[in-house]
Amino acid sequence: MPRLTITPLTPTIGAVIGNVDLSKTLDGEQIADIRAALLQHKVVFFEDQHITPVQHRDFAARFGDLHTHPLYPGVPEAPEMFILDNHASNPTDNDAWHTDVTFIETPPLGAILYAKLLPENGGDTCWANMQAAYEALSKPLQRFLSELDAVHDFNRGFPAKRTVAQAAGAEKYTKAAEEHPPVVHPVVRTHPETGADGLFVNYGFTERLKGLRRNESEALLNMLFVHIQKPEFQVRWKWKPNSIAFWDNRITQHYAVNDYLPARRVMHRATILGDRPYNRARKPLDRIAAE
Repeated sequence: MPRLTITPLTPTIGAVIGNVDLSKTLDGEQIADIRAALLQHKVVFFEDQHITPVQHRDFAARFGDLHTHPLYPGVPEAPEMFILDNHASNPTDNDAWHTDVTFIETPPLGAILYAKLLPENGGDTCWANMQAAYEALSKPLQRFLSELDAVHDFNRGFPAKRTVAQAAGAEKYTKAAEEHPPVVHPVVRTHPETGADGLFVNYGFTERLKGLRRNESEALLNMLFVHIQKPEFQVRWKWKPNSIAFWDNRITQHYAVNDYLPARRVMHRATILGDRPYNRARKPLDRIAAE
């Protein structure tokens, strides 16, 4: 099989992988090369790929078990995946920096997003490197944050009156909310494969920092939410038809730029389950509800 080509996009994050056809069954060496590129560059991109939903699902499953989202509509041919179909009547809810599905005990390892229909202009996605964001903080703040845990809440990311919840319907939303009580993750997460530490709080799902007063928690979280947005930590991807992004959800955040309405943007996503977040100095915590 041909060797992959890897073209970095920035010194900090992002690379394009070429010389590979994801509609084919890749051998173990190719999968290992893609995983290595993902670990190094945090998010990798593939261009001009023509894959069916089943091929998309099967490629994602080479990296781990798949997560089925409790709210978004599934892809009929591969219900483990879901559809992001945004337009004037269904605006995006992803235009905030977030790490996917941190409201469960084992947040995703990563996700693979495939462009099915794009607006003529706009609709880019930005990713940020949380290892770089953590390492840019002062050493005293790094030490302080490494001792903290944070509550991540499904209801923060998916309020009952917002677009996704309304589209899912009251019965489906109520069931999802009941099945996903708040969980606790370390503020600084040690990557299980690289051993690197990175920030693991995000505007989308992190409700508060445990052990701090409410005003202290809000001030510190707001500072971190602003800090991670520095351009030095980021790559911005301009989507092309049939292009694919594969990101390491354990060490990145992303933001879907909401600048294309009323045009339509349709994406298919497969989400790969990960393991329980931990900090190198502490054991993983049991799931607990927010106090």
